[in-house]
Amino acid sequence: MTTTQTKTPKQSGGTPSLSSQSGAAGDKIFSGSALTAGIIILVVLCAVAVFLVAQAFPALVAPQDQIAGGKGFWQYILPLVVGTVIAAAVALVIATPISIGVALFISHYAPRRVAQILGYVIDLLAAIPSVVFGAWGISFLAPALVPGYNWLASALGWIPIFSGPASATGKTLLTAAVVLAVMVIPIITSISREIFLQTPKLHEEAALALGATRWEMIRMAVFPFARPGIISAVMLGLGRALGETMAVALVLSSGPLIASLIRSGNQTIAAEIALNFPEASGLSLSTLIAAGLVLFVITLVVNVIARWVISRHKEFSGAN
Repeated sequence: MTTTQTKTPKQSGGTPSLSSQSGAAGDKIFSGSALTAGIIILVVLCAVAVFLVAQAFPALVAPQDQIAGGKGFWQYILPLVVGTVIAAAVALVIATPISIGVALFISHYAPRRVAQILGYVIDLLAAIPSVVFGAWGISFLAPALVPGYNWLASALGWIPIFSGPASATGKTLLTAAVVLAVMVIPIITSISREIFLQTPKLHEEAALALGATRWEMIRMAVFPFARPGIISAVMLGLGRALGETMAVALVLSSGPLIASLIRSGNQTIAAEIALNFPEASGLSLSTLIAAGLVLFVITLVVNVIARWVISRHKEFSGAN
């Protein structure tokens, strides 16, 4: 008895199959698209830098007595830089521990249904426009903080940052920092939550198997793995705080640079540009654009430092 066998014709070794050809074409299209996107980002960044430098050049080379009422550019910009950095730093001091705590609760402590609800709420907060936060800050938060500012001025007034008299309206740099903290909490929380959830389960289970409590497991397994991601989230929040405009412009009474956080005064670069740009022209317009250039450089330096810090702590997480 003979058995008929159906043989599949062999393809020539030098002739690729149709699926491999389509796969190679897809790889080329994807790699080309990714390369194009990366080049576009660099081109846009360079274009922004060139525009800022070209428009700010008249203010940078003009006689100092012609800028900002005779103060000079650097005397004009230095208080703005200090106010910007202080507001962003205070915002991060407030927002970072709260964000990490909320992210840990969602990822490792809360029941699944509660975690999903909290995740939706956090994502919703991140989508609220900044002007809404500013309106909330000026109408509700600032008046509510006035009694606290009066107490700080009376009890801790010997500390320069709490020296009085406290602002009667609550429109201070500390109020602006609190509003910024509320705005960056959703950003830091969302990114940290995703990083915490990506911690290898084997690391967590190994720590628990060795007798570690849940907090010890988080401290030994989750935090070391998530450290680069947490730094990235904090730096992203810092970028949002440095460049925020409308919320700060609404809740901050601009004035000269002072050490106290609870008195009226101080200003940030972004708010200064937003308040004065519509009426600026000529050299004053170049001065505001030069201030934007300084903010651009500060943001770039912050991101470079963040990348350097992340590169030093990526061994445990396996980042390449």
